[in-house]
Amino acid sequence: MDKQEQKHKRRIRYKGTHPRTFKEKYKELQPEKYADTVAKVIRKGSTPAGMHISICVKEILEFLQITEGQVGLDATLGYGGHTLEMLKCLDSKGHLYALDIDPIEIKRTKERLEKLGYNDEILTIKQLNFANIDEVVMESGPLDFVLADLGVSSMQIDNPDRGFSYKSEGPLDLRLNPEKGISAAERLKQVSKDELKGMLEENADEPYAEEISRAIISEIKKGTDISTTTQLQSIIRDALKFIPEDKRKDEIKKSCQRSFQALRIDVNNEFEVLYEFLEKLPNVLVKGGRVAILSFHSGEDRLVKKSFKRLFREGVYQEIAPDIIRPSAEECHNNSRARSTKMRWAIKS
Repeated sequence: MDKQEQKHKRRIRYKGTHPRTFKEKYKELQPEKYADTVAKVIRKGSTPAGMHISICVKEILEFLQITEGQVGLDATLGYGGHTLEMLKCLDSKGHLYALDIDPIEIKRTKERLEKLGYNDEILTIKQLNFANIDEVVMESGPLDFVLADLGVSSMQIDNPDRGFSYKSEGPLDLRLNPEKGISAAERLKQVSKDELKGMLEENADEPYAEEISRAIISEIKKGTDISTTTQLQSIIRDALKFIPEDKRKDEIKKSCQRSFQALRIDVNNEFEVLYEFLEKLPNVLVKGGRVAILSFHSGEDRLVKKSFKRLFREGVYQEIAPDIIRPSAEECHNNSRARSTKMRWAIKS
């Protein structure tokens, strides 16, 4: 080994008393090494960088009623928080399958769970879109329980390299799997004003869809390459200057959130994928099999609600949640990202 390789690599330095950017938060990004720091961030009601705090764990486990020896599926692995709790319920007897399409996070989560002792004997992780649950059942057989958490993981939102948030400078990507499809930046080059307006309305109920779509298309026609998150945020901000000053800041924030959501849903075909998943769902469950779904905006929840109600009327499901289940006030206080969560469940006839 030469002297160059032996050199100690110093951590990234940051200005001020606290790290601001994602990469500067080296302690939060190493929870196994800096557990006290991570615990402190969580106590403050924040999500540590590179982590995801699972939502409605208590409500999910109470409904699924997982017992030893069962076979189940976590359709959206993410950070693996829900997966871990379901594995504990199985107590090394039975099997859990888990899916995710994110090639970056799936490797990290698999390593994390393997270190906790969950190997291939009890857990099978596949990089697969949850619309393809029928492929899983060819291997697993009918499932006793299924969980789908439709939210984007905090690790994806917080990492500026993924382009999910308007708050940090990064490439305007928004793909859950950056190795497939086209980025949001490329997608914007393809759409017409009317198509973009419809996307904002249908995917995010954006009240200023007309003004925002007009401003974006105008910039593209001028030859502007909208390739970063902050560029798009700036265009949205300028498009909404007509809003009275006392309301402007809050309205711009909400419109940025909704616009990024609308683009993300479009780029990843999220509604089409969810529809396919819901249609296949009854065919992968055993009689009496249970499914719980967490959604985070009205478009997703409408699809889940309509599917469950229709299949209940047809006798496919023997019981469905009479109303949405929300996280407790305490959970919302401790984790602000839980506030928009809606949980619905169904039991196969």
